[in-house]
Amino acid sequence: MRVLVAMSGGVDSSVAAARMVDAGHDVVGVHLALSEAPGTLRTGSRGCCSKEDAGDARRVADVLGIPFYIWDFAEKFKADVIDDFVSSYERGETPNPCVRCNERIKFSALAARAVALGFDAVATGHYARLTDGRLRRAVDRDKDQSYVLGVLTAEQLRRAIFPIGDTPKQQIREEAARRGLAVADKPDSHDICFIPSGDTRAFLGARIGVRRGAVVDSSGTKLAEHDGVHGFTIGQRKGLGIAGPGPDGRPRYVTAIDPDSGTVRVGSAEELDVWRLRGERPVFTSGQPFDGPVECVVQVRAHGGLAEAVAEVRGDHLEVELREPLRGVAPGQTMVLYRPDPAGDEVLGSATLTR
Repeated sequence: MRVLVAMSGGVDSSVAAARMVDAGHDVVGVHLALSEAPGTLRTGSRGCCSKEDAGDARRVADVLGIPFYIWDFAEKFKADVIDDFVSSYERGETPNPCVRCNERIKFSALAARAVALGFDAVATGHYARLTDGRLRRAVDRDKDQSYVLGVLTAEQLRRAIFPIGDTPKQQIREEAARRGLAVADKPDSHDICFIPSGDTRAFLGARIGVRRGAVVDSSGTKLAEHDGVHGFTIGQRKGLGIAGPGPDGRPRYVTAIDPDSGTVRVGSAEELDVWRLRGERPVFTSGQPFDGPVECVVQVRAHGGLAEAVAEVRGDHLEVELREPLRGVAPGQTMVLYRPDPAGDEVLGSATLTR
């Protein structure tokens, strides 16, 4: 089988490539150039896709004896991931750019080019598993990335391979060292890859500009002014620009954002409780929509935010009734549904939260 391996220059994709070679496949490595200024996208463990990363990936390919190429996806990445991220925050939403990158770049644009060039599958270093075409959590639950892959369609999953999902992270590093790969101890990337400074508010402010509004309490009393709703997200506690806790002495959190008026509402933790979710653009890993209500476990963040629930397709969207409330849930987030069996590791589908 001809396999294209997306090589980020990190330890995970490097071992994934090595395992594809060991399995006897015809393997080619490709590094995605996602930045128009690649020298700016890594600061220590923050960021990715820098010239340093491309060099690391090339050296691994040399060790493995496989062809290696760099493909320029910077323009598409900017349009489909970065611009989408900025416009989503302008609308008062909280997007996950890793989800969009997997959906629109790695398993769409990259996969389409791979198929056009005669490749049978695309392999990545994601921590996830595939069993009979079904997406499952990785063995290493702390590193599991099935959430950010939950937007993939059945067709996309048929052409995907996740070679390291059956192995804990520490063992991956040990394997890389045994293979003589220089990236064995390379730090993992953290935060948002295209914001190496880690300052999301400054990144957004530079692109959106100042759009002043008010921070108000539950009664509508103005507490402070702000420079734009892009600096806030549902559930946020710090950086609100208000003087201390509420009248009851308890912390206040962002409970609602109105991008049209620029109003950011704050309230108690209890006001964050959500019992129902609605999502658009549903995706079903089986390829078929649910037939009636389905028991599931819903996850609304990459790490945490899980609750038992019942999901049902209604028209062109997905409605979810929670068995227990979730907090810090915001429009723009992705909700991923898992089968509620004892293992609880099979992804059933996903949707983008609208409310």
